[in-house]
Amino acid sequence: MSGTVLVLGGRSEIGLAVAKRLVSGDTRRFVLAARPGADLAAEVAALREAGAETVETAEFDADDLAAQGPFLEKVAAGHGPLGVVVLAFGILGDQARAETDAAHATAIVHTDYVAQVGVLTHAANLLRAQGHGSLVVFSSVAGVRVRRANYVYGSAKAGLDGFASGLADALHCDNRGSAPGRGLRHPGPRKRGGSGVHLLLVRPGFVIGRMTEGMTPAPFSSTPDQVADATVAALRRGRGVVWVPGILRTVFFGMRFLPRAIWRRMPR
Repeated sequence: MSGTVLVLGGRSEIGLAVAKRLVSGDTRRFVLAARPGADLAAEVAALREAGAETVETAEFDADDLAAQGPFLEKVAAGHGPLGVVVLAFGILGDQARAETDAAHATAIVHTDYVAQVGVLTHAANLLRAQGHGSLVVFSSVAGVRVRRANYVYGSAKAGLDGFASGLADALHCDNRGSAPGRGLRHPGPRKRGGSGVHLLLVRPGFVIGRMTEGMTPAPFSSTPDQVADATVAALRRGRGVVWVPGILRTVFFGMRFLPRAIWRRMPR
């Protein structure tokens, strides 16, 4: 996993924890991208303390779809080749408000699905042109079977999970050699019969952190550090999907068969 690590969502607790665990002999350059005006001093200091050689910051508004492609190309031109692109941005939103406020509902879906689709498409093209690199996408068990208690957020995660799964298959089967468009070329290893680009889909359960502050933790909750440990371990092993904690894979396999009359009463 040599090359620059780009974290989109530089203030994310999970994104920073993943970046800290990626610091190694070949991975010492990092770019933390966050909304304009965000203070990333603490995150930069934490990465440097972990051993990062270079930590740069950049302003990035994920919801500005037209700016996504040029932003990624600029980062690659200035700091590339990119080894890992971590999509760690997103919002939880307010379910109660979203049920009556269409603007809020669409804002959640735009950030958690539409913006992610745009970034993933641009980033995949860029890494295809390099011939190597990894994408880390954070889905959620909320999208495995959408619950009434958080159906707006859950529906966005369901869409993202499906898109990322399909993109992972496309990257695995792709042998075109380069991406269309304006991606920069960097020589690098290419897997036989594939694009050389790997996508890891992470499905965490309830994560106890800044985003969920004030909420009652659900069963099988985890912390940002636990999610990051599982993510980086799966990334280094070349896995395609990881559930955090792993027991949730079995739990949600069973939950698929719950009658809808029971499922609609399930809590967040």
